[in-house]
Amino acid sequence: MSRIPSIVAILICSGFVAGAAGAADDRDGDEQVKAVLELFTSQGCASCPPADEALESFSERPDIVALSFSVDYWDYQGWKDTLAEHEFTVRQKAYAAARGDRQVYTPQMVVNGRVHVVGSDAKAIEKAIAAGPAPSVPIQVGMMGDAISVSVGAADRGGPRKATLWLALYERHVKVPIERGENRNRTLSYYNVVRKLRPIAVWRGEPVKVDLPMAEYRESGTDGCAILLQETGADDQPGPIIGAAHVEKAGGGW
Repeated sequence: MSRIPSIVAILICSGFVAGAAGAADDRDGDEQVKAVLELFTSQGCASCPPADEALESFSERPDIVALSFSVDYWDYQGWKDTLAEHEFTVRQKAYAAARGDRQVYTPQMVVNGRVHVVGSDAKAIEKAIAAGPAPSVPIQVGMMGDAISVSVGAADRGGPRKATLWLALYERHVKVPIERGENRNRTLSYYNVVRKLRPIAVWRGEPVKVDLPMAEYRESGTDGCAILLQETGADDQPGPIIGAAHVEKAGGGW
């Protein structure tokens, strides 16, 4: 059962593209990716581990980009989530405000920034993915010496003409021993754990290129980088994800 608190409450036309030999994951980057999955989860929620495992399964598919966001609103129960950032709670609530349904709970999966389902319900996730629409703005990301190069294509005819380009740095696998709370005495695994999320550019429907210094990635200690192109609604609320890509290191470092 999903956990609903008492408070009211990013890709993809190119997948893994690398410009430096041996630096990035070698999975096929030519397959059309159907969905971006954002799982809002918590170490303080007994219902979340099955959803965390489901995210691992989806993250292995070449047509899916999956990200995990740990929220902090269950910390009051006695265990402070070691992966949580308050900004991720804010993001989850902003999605609910944009949809107008006020539904904020764990585990919650947001598909392409548009709809939400229970994060452990694989059939519901598959149905939401099939319903689409998939992200359509082409993006390429690759490593070039001391920078990561991001190239965003033009809008489709009649498509959106303004969106924010986001950078998400993540760890592919984190194990956490839980000492208190609903999951006490368990060691849980989390996948594609977002450690940092920040805007890097504004896209206005025309092709744009952004070079990002490698130092930020090395200093973060993460091993994955996702670029999300996301529409922005009223009051800066997050809208549909219309394009994205990501790149991961393959053992040797960035």
